[in-house]
Amino acid sequence: MSIEIVGPEAEKLLSWAGLCDALEAGHRLPRAEINDLLLYRGSDTLLDRAAWIDGLGSLVKVATVVPGNAARGLPSINGAVNLFNDATGQLEALVDFHLVTKWKTAGDSLLSASKLARKDSRNILLVGAGTVAKSMVQAYSALFPQARFSIWNRSPAGAEAMAAADPRVTAVSDLAAAVRAADIICTATMSKTPVLQGAWLQPGQHIDLIGAYTPGMREADDTVMRRASVFVDSRATTVHHIGDIIDPIAAGVITEADIKADFYDMAQGSYRRSSDDEITVAKNGGGAHLDLMTAAYILATWRGR
Repeated sequence: MSIEIVGPEAEKLLSWAGLCDALEAGHRLPRAEINDLLLYRGSDTLLDRAAWIDGLGSLVKVATVVPGNAARGLPSINGAVNLFNDATGQLEALVDFHLVTKWKTAGDSLLSASKLARKDSRNILLVGAGTVAKSMVQAYSALFPQARFSIWNRSPAGAEAMAAADPRVTAVSDLAAAVRAADIICTATMSKTPVLQGAWLQPGQHIDLIGAYTPGMREADDTVMRRASVFVDSRATTVHHIGDIIDPIAAGVITEADIKADFYDMAQGSYRRSSDDEITVAKNGGGAHLDLMTAAYILATWRGR
């Protein structure tokens, strides 16, 4: 069996709508088996994520997170994606790590927004000006073609650089005012303390929490979680794994039962907003099963070219 190599050149063939369809279809298959292995060396992290979905295949994704690479002029996150055949278990494809990560991360939150954000959403606030924020401009624009974006960053220079490169994006300095004016708020930071305050929220808003991925990381305060209807992409990768969910449960602000739905509940129609005034928040846990669904979509699209 030959091993297919799928590189960044496959991106021009992909569509955000196609990925959302693939993610939704993947959640109609048997529930994924998933596991993570995390190793640490000071501020550096080695993350090994594995998933197996009967009928789709299996995947091992290895990522290194080295914050010091920024000073070296190198990407902080690197890795490899191995996709295995469902029937034989043979290595079927090596799919570009950055391509899978970009599309999985953004597609995860785009799928949430497609179900939870008001259809008339136009003003989108991005909190954090890194790589994920740039991907979210592309992703949200596919769902909300009339959208205008505001960007806030702890370092104003990052927001200003992003705004200078894209006429749809405006840098802002007053985070509280920007939150109040937004229809959709997307946080993509590496913060260990909340940057989004629930006192700023307005009826009808949708919040995509992307950045936090460890128990010690958090982007939204307790008031956000108390005021909002809480959704997650996967209970298995968020409830006991990420600070945005762990901390409010530990403090008694919410209970595990208050999480309204995850993506496996889409087929029953419960992953949705219930009124125009409801505030919704979706926590993006980005488990390996989503990498598997994304990599399989990329491979199928590449083969179909």
